[in-house]
Amino acid sequence: MAILKAFKGLRPPKNIVKELASRPYDVLNSEEARIEAQDNPYSLLHIIKPEIDLPSTIDIHSQTVYTKAKENFEQFKLNGWLKADAKDNLYIYAQTMNGKTQYGIVGCAGVTDYMNGIIKKHELTRKDKEEDRMKHVRITNANMEPVFFTYPAVPEIDTIVASFISTHKPEYDFTANDGVGHHFWVIEDDILIDRIIKIFSKIPFTYVADGHHRTAAAALVGNEKKVNNHNHTGNEEYNYFLAVHFPDNQLTIIDYNRVVKDLNGLSSTEFLKKIETVFIVEKIGTEIFKPSKLHNFGMYLDGTWFSLTAKPGTYNDNDPIGVLDVTILSRLVLDDILGIKDLRTSNRIDFVGGIRGLGELMKRVDKGEMKVAFALYPVSMKQLINIADSGNIMPPKTTWFEPKLRSGLVVHSLE
Repeated sequence: MAILKAFKGLRPPKNIVKELASRPYDVLNSEEARIEAQDNPYSLLHIIKPEIDLPSTIDIHSQTVYTKAKENFEQFKLNGWLKADAKDNLYIYAQTMNGKTQYGIVGCAGVTDYMNGIIKKHELTRKDKEEDRMKHVRITNANMEPVFFTYPAVPEIDTIVASFISTHKPEYDFTANDGVGHHFWVIEDDILIDRIIKIFSKIPFTYVADGHHRTAAAALVGNEKKVNNHNHTGNEEYNYFLAVHFPDNQLTIIDYNRVVKDLNGLSSTEFLKKIETVFIVEKIGTEIFKPSKLHNFGMYLDGTWFSLTAKPGTYNDNDPIGVLDVTILSRLVLDDILGIKDLRTSNRIDFVGGIRGLGELMKRVDKGEMKVAFALYPVSMKQLINIADSGNIMPPKTTWFEPKLRSGLVVHSLE
């Protein structure tokens, strides 16, 4: 059953929270982070992407960069930009995008839950990315950024959250530059905290929605500390890591699309003929075509949109992986026709999150950077949970969650 733990959060003062809260470390590169944090000493990017305070030529995985993260973290605390709460609390973090608000419980998840499979994942992680965040956690001795979890919705938790936010003002309430609203409440009532934790203890599994590398890094460092501590009791703060838990019925996965540089030596006519052997092809024209159901795809080629519908018998709806549109496209088109065997390593393919819109696919094809683009119908939360429950792993670049969590609203110290 799922562990949820209250903790003494390190939080920014209200007057600088909008400036301090940042996008996650992995959604922008070093140069973008440098620009975003320019003239803003409060930005958490100085800690989670500390290379921005060092020469642009530096190796971002050098020890100097991690040491800078520690220095900046300590300076933030000295400056009073991150202050510890007086007691262990839980928190509510809500996000509003396009008129829809989702509400998550912020608390610590258990390292043992990750190691024992109570926290389920649906993506593979790369060791180099794990090690990068592990070094960051080790040197700062903190979880600077929360991971994004989901759980099967529990009506009693929904009721508690609705009641609390209706009777308490948010501690933080601001709209970021991208138009997403961020709202944050502190739950200090120990009776209410204990009630929420007790309800969570009856939830059999939680699921990593976004942040697989951060989750792995946090759990592995916690386990490392356990192994290395001969006086380990199980109550140490390193046994837990920072997470925001959202009910599954409030989340939406958006499309994660593909663009390909070439047609593997085929002409457009030859390529279309091969496509027609496995898809029902309908020429749409210049107007953007967005798939509206499973097994239907949009394809943009030579200035024209096409609707592709996978023919019966080309997929298996009873297979949790085979039913996915990313699997169908990868097998029937990317592999069989275009010769792209490994999506993780091929330099002929790129991935475009649906938040950028299908116009981004057209733009990349029209300017000649890419030859063909594919728009996919998004994976459902039910599919994600089915895959995690069955012990399967989704193909690369399958899920894209929006809005992203802002980092810096609360930090979890392992001390």
